[in-house]
This record gives sequence, C-alpha cells and structure tokens, in this order.
Amino acid sequence: MLSLGSNLGDRLSYLRLAVDGLRDSLVAVSSVYETAPWGVTDQPDFLNAVCIVADPARDHWAWLRAGQALEREAERVREQRWGPRTLDVDVVSVDGVRSADPELRLPHPGTAERATVLVPWLELDPDAEVSDVGRADALLAALPAADRDGVRKRADLSL
Repeated sequence: MLSLGSNLGDRLSYLRLAVDGLRDSLVAVSSVYETAPWGVTDQPDFLNAVCIVADPARDHWAWLRAGQALEREAERVREQRWGPRTLDVDVVSVDGVRSADPELRLPHPGTAERATVLVPWLELDPDAEVSDVGRADALLAALPAADRDGVRKRADLSL
C-alpha cells in the first residue's frame, strides 16, 4: 500500500500524476482527503490519498523506486524533513515484508499514529492491519479525536 500527499502547487494534479503513474498496477485508490500538516505545522494543508497496488514483478524496493521516480517527475525538492512538497509517495506496507533498512523501513514508521494514512486505508480495506502493530481501525480509534477529525474527505475531488 502506498500513501500519497501534496501541499504545494496544484495539489490534486500532483496526486493524479502519481495515480496515473501507478495505473498499470493499481488495484484501488481512496477518496481524496484534506489534512493539516504533520511534523512541521507552519505550511499549507495537504491533500492525501492511498493506493493499493499489485505487481508480482515488483518487490518493496521496486515500489520505493517507483515512488521516488514519481516524486522526481513532480519536481519535488527535499529541503526540510516533513516540510512542504509537491508530491510525497510513501511505501507504507508490502504484504509479508518487514524491513529495518534505513532507506526503506516497513511497515512505514509512524503509520500507526497517522490518521492521514489510516483513514483512507480503512476506506479501501476495513480489515487493514499494520504489521507487528495492530488493526488499523483500533489504531485509529486510539488516536486523539482532533487527529481523526482533522482528516476531511473532499467529496468534490476525485482521482
């Protein structure tokens, strides 16, 4: 599962760029959600979505490289950790894969604390589970109400 986020420029177009780039392996894509920034809070709100993808020819490293290629296509500049970006593509979970490699930790660090990932993931998979942590619905329920309520579905936008 991949998460998508954008808070610079034409945010929806950047998310669409990512979805179009994943189209050949796309199983499902969530609705678009608007969320306050996480980490560095002095920046514009994000548009977020998640994609479930499948391609037996791609392993977790191939998904990372695909996401990085999409970020380059969106002219992402990495100036500040958790800073503003045209496009962020994170590999959140790959079935059966755990990784402690600093370049690609799986499941993605912080997933259990991020309503911006859990809410759209649960939309696509109500039984979603964060490996070695727990069920996504229970993790979401354990978050502060302000975090859950801060993930606003944008019914007027679609991918």
